[in-house]
Amino acid sequence: MAYSTELADRVRERLSMVENIEVEEKKMFSGLSFLVNGKMCINISHDNLMCRYNPELEDEVSEKKGFLPMIMKGKQLNGYCYVEPVGFQKSADFEYWITICLDYNPMAKASKK
Repeated sequence: MAYSTELADRVRERLSMVENIEVEEKKMFSGLSFLVNGKMCINISHDNLMCRYNPELEDEVSEKKGFLPMIMKGKQLNGYCYVEPVGFQKSADFEYWITICLDYNPMAKASKK
């Protein structure tokens, strides 16, 4: 499982600043997943972020630099995307992605165990 440890550290550091959340790290999706309060929130896949966000933001999110749609079984999954490094190099852009993932987390459904 190859993923950017530098990017993982960056996400880990940012999530550590959030009060009253429980963060669990799990190797999945060919990378490292950060589960927040038991729900998949954000992942590191190679050098990309994989984000889970409110599907109602799809139009806005798809216009962002670095956005790549998440395709599974030939269908685009709304509410999930990959973000290439060009889309989160700047601090403000990185913050955007982390924020939309954290904002959606309380509404997201937990996967069945």
